Amino acid sequence: MKKLLITTLLATGALAVQAKDIVDTAVAAGQFKTLATALQAAGLIDTLKGAGPFTVFAPTDEAFAKVPKADLDALLKDKAKLTAVLTYHVVPGKVMAKDVKAGMVKTVQGSALTVSTTGGVMVDNANVVKTDIVADNGVIHVIDSVVIPK
Repeated sequence: MKKLLITTLLATGALAVQAKDIVDTAVAAGQFKTLATALQAAGLIDTLKGAGPFTVFAPTDEAFAKVPKADLDALLKDKAKLTAVLTYHVVPGKVMAKDVKAGMVKTVQGSALTVSTTGGVMVDNANVVKTDIVADNGVIHVIDSVVIPK
């Protein structure tokens, strides 16, 4: 009886576990509150909860804090510009750290990010500070600055 109860509990627990998409993974990490707010304001939550796969270069709350408050407030109110900035942080496909190569990488926004690998990985002027946070629809690489399309 005891064995049956344990087996039932384990099976039920296994079924209750849900895979996390890019958005849920970022929210669970706790350091992307501003990014989550921005994604909501831009109407991009459903997109990044979609099938993907996506590679997201995700700025932390500290990265967003480097943006002057007036500029960030204005960006959050301009949905078109906000969408352009946020989708500039997203690359189609799942690119793990071991697969990153220096060069230009086309973003979902349409422009290309410049990736450099000398002395650590950089995306435009942002340092990649943590890599390979895996979600079920892609991967997140943490960056220390917000990158802006040219």
